Amino acid sequence: MLLSSPETEFSIRAAFNQGRLAHALNKMSRKVIELFYDVVSPYSWLGFEVLCRYRNVWNIDLKLRPAFLGGVMHASGNKPPAMVPNKGLYMMKDLKRLASYMNVPLQHPSDPFEVMFKKGSLSAMRFITAVAEKEKDSDRLLENVSREVWKRIWSTDQDICEPASLSEAGLKAGLSSSEVEEVINLAKSEPIKNKLKQTTQEAINYEAFGFPLIICHVDGKPQMFFGSDRFELMAHCIGEKWLGPQPNKPTSNL
Repeated sequence: MLLSSPETEFSIRAAFNQGRLAHALNKMSRKVIELFYDVVSPYSWLGFEVLCRYRNVWNIDLKLRPAFLGGVMHASGNKPPAMVPNKGLYMMKDLKRLASYMNVPLQHPSDPFEVMFKKGSLSAMRFITAVAEKEKDSDRLLENVSREVWKRIWSTDQDICEPASLSEAGLKAGLSSSEVEEVINLAKSEPIKNKLKQTTQEAINYEAFGFPLIICHVDGKPQMFFGSDRFELMAHCIGEKWLGPQPNKPTSNL
């Protein structure tokens, strides 16, 4: 058995503290990136997946900010692209190309108009906001739940409005039955409704007009990027390297 001397113990403690300091400094140097999104937006799903893949590639602290796209569109006076027939036709083709390029299993629902305009996403975004509020120390479940709800609407053409639908998404994302019930009830509360309104207003305050909205905080100043096709420019602005939508290819799969 080796006996450690006081000098050895001091060296071990110093190395340990130095490691903790390095970790803390690295965390402090990370650039904060906020992603405002709504699961009714397919382009938001594309941007979401790419940014999640870059979490451990770029020196960033990604903040997922679920918000309500309907509120942003109303406040900004914007209109959905699908309201213009030619834009709607282009969007369907564009999403198919982007889904393949970004390796996201995105498929058009059978009735996009009903999904996006008749049913909407308010109940889904309240559910996701409730998950975010419940999970204070991490956003692992928030990421998983958001992805599962996106899959329902934009991959398997399933409902995202009914409590049973959201429960199924929560279970697939890793929530227990009791946790799902808790989140479903929490989503109906005034604090959660107000939280979703608050986050939506924060996006509006950044002069948002649609989603995905990406805010990069560089040198204390927020820089806004709209859409899922600005990553190369974003990388340039934050001093990182763009490696394509699948930085860890070929292992980067959903």
